[in-house]
Amino acid sequence: MNVLRTGSLALRFFLELAALAATAYWGATTATGHISQIALAVALPSLVAILWALFISPKARFPTGSFGRALLGLIVFLLAAAALWSRDRTALAMVYGSLAVISSVLIFVWPQQLGSGVRPT
Repeated sequence: MNVLRTGSLALRFFLELAALAATAYWGATTATGHISQIALAVALPSLVAILWALFISPKARFPTGSFGRALLGLIVFLLAAAALWSRDRTALAMVYGSLAVISSVLIFVWPQQLGSGVRPT
């Protein structure tokens, strides 16, 4: 069971990094003009990281519980998949979205544990 839980957390971490990359890619390829491309490529992943830290991470400033963490994480991941889809990366968006759903279900079923072994609410 620990191997599956560790694999689930590794998948979640990969999806988090991919969400940052997908939003940066969308920002860099959507806007016209170099300044706006750079601004969006920096601002959008920064916004995702801030929201993740405030509401979704296991040590979130405003904890949302296991259901909230799973649901909000899924929303972030599906927005990243939609960003890929809108840039004609259809297959990548479908694989990413599917992995996001699987990860969110697993995070709800097996909540992340903090370093002290205490489960977040």
